[in-house]
Amino acid sequence: MASPEFEDDLDGPLAGHPAELRPLTHDLVAAVLANRGHPVTVDPGGSLVGRWPDAHIWFLRSGDAGELLQVRTVAIHPFPVETVPTLHEFCNSWNRDRFWPKAFVHVDDAGRARVCGEVTTDLERGVTPHQLDRLLDRGVRAGCRLVAEVGRLAGTARP
Repeated sequence: MASPEFEDDLDGPLAGHPAELRPLTHDLVAAVLANRGHPVTVDPGGSLVGRWPDAHIWFLRSGDAGELLQVRTVAIHPFPVETVPTLHEFCNSWNRDRFWPKAFVHVDDAGRARVCGEVTTDLERGVTPHQLDRLLDRGVRAGCRLVAEVGRLAGTARP
């Protein structure tokens, strides 16, 4: 799908010249994801989240002015806590061989371990819709590649 261009709605988050830098906002992220056809919802904490077949992906903003974009992928396949050393080895290997996403293990309060991935980008100076489209697309694709490898590790990989 092509990157966002002009939008008919003159007040919409994608309106304006496509090369114009604009602040990273919740509405801009949501509009770019919608333009790409990614269905996202707002979680109880106000963050955007999308559900893919084997992952949930959060689109988060942090920093003093919300200028840091983080695409956080969580593989839905849980592992028993006893496998954490193996999962750490998997993540260390992944991080050694790839730049995106940074992989790590999270153990929840119920003792289930999950592999997660994060891509973080500093957009303090602003971002164009085209640039944001590319960043979000790469974050989603990289997260889905990580999740596919986790599926192979778990023996649940999809064909």
